[in-house]
Amino acid sequence: MKSSTEQPTTIVGSEPSQPGCRGRNATELHVQNPVPDIVSITVKPPEAKKPLRVLLADDHEMLRLGTATFLKLEIGCEICAESADGREALKLAESTRPDVAVIDLGLPGLNGLDLTSQIRRLLPDTEVVILSGDINADMTQRALAAGAKAFILKVDAIAHLAESVQMAGEHRYYLTPRAHESMHFEKASKPKRRKMGATQQLTPREREALQLLAEGKSNKEVANVLHISVKTVETHRATVMRKLQLARLSDLVRYAIRNKIIHA
Repeated sequence: MKSSTEQPTTIVGSEPSQPGCRGRNATELHVQNPVPDIVSITVKPPEAKKPLRVLLADDHEMLRLGTATFLKLEIGCEICAESADGREALKLAESTRPDVAVIDLGLPGLNGLDLTSQIRRLLPDTEVVILSGDINADMTQRALAAGAKAFILKVDAIAHLAESVQMAGEHRYYLTPRAHESMHFEKASKPKRRKMGATQQLTPREREALQLLAEGKSNKEVANVLHISVKTVETHRATVMRKLQLARLSDLVRYAIRNKIIHA
């Protein structure tokens, strides 16, 4: 006869019985490796996007102030440098390396187109947005050829400047409807074919000398600005006059005004 104290058989690895329903033949499960605790994972929030760093170059202080305030409010950018002169703007761009430079077309010392060319050559990661008092197809094309990502008419700045700066910061082009219209009108009107623009026939150094001479600087003053000899300035001056088919200095000044190299 079996003893009434006989214990149920223990089988390791068998299926566990339902809780609270152990019968005579119920088995016990011996867990060899307990389930580990759930590992907590800390998810870092995405880093906040850094604000665009913007350089402003305009010889009108009130316009610079207004532009700076407007861009800060609209897109939260950081104004890393300001200048009223093209040559100073180039030095500031080299030292601060902004994401975007917003520059006036008619800057003294170094006009907006030549400044754009030099910024793009020296600082390929810095994009340029040009502001101008007027617009036409030729000027728009010259601005894009110089390396600008946008060419904005000043009266359209409130509507288009903030977006153009953002797109330039993404290395994308931005053309306003007015720029498109001017280029379309030029194409539709089919003007008589002109020979290559005379200004484009000049070397960068000759264009710099042209602007400084048109602004009224003497040969010696131009030499000091460009860090070249007076004799070299005289050579540049003679070459410019010949290439542009100009007879007098007054013709050179009128040419510079007509082609937006300097303001009247």
